Amino acid sequence: MGGGSPYEGGCQCGAVRYSVEAERLTAYACHCRECQKQSASAFGLSVPVFEASLNVTGMTASWRRPTDSGSHTRCFFCPTCGTRLYHAGENRPGLVTVKGGSLDDAGQLQPVAHIWTASKQSWVVLPADVPHWEYQPETQEEWMELLGWAN
Repeated sequence: MGGGSPYEGGCQCGAVRYSVEAERLTAYACHCRECQKQSASAFGLSVPVFEASLNVTGMTASWRRPTDSGSHTRCFFCPTCGTRLYHAGENRPGLVTVKGGSLDDAGQLQPVAHIWTASKQSWVVLPADVPHWEYQPETQEEWMELLGWAN
């Protein structure tokens, strides 16, 4: 997704809005059971950004949950309508993961990878030309390469 900074989004009821200052956004699809539950769909669309680039207006609530990788994440959502907006993983300080569907223009997002495919729904067909992991990248270097942030 490219072309404009800032990117904007928010919750369903409009009580919480956010903007992300970035040159481009990169998304990946996560097929873990937790992302399936939070999105009420086959996978979650995640957009990692630097926490300092995210500006949120309106009141959010959060809860902390364990992740399949063995870490924990804090999940931020609108307390009025319940829309999940972003996550802050304890294993990646300084980064947050915006929930792709909460962007005003999510249609331009094209996942660069699929993770946790070991738990994907059987009817989901992964594109042959998009990298995928049975679980997730194991090192910070792999994550940076996946996101196109490698030097």
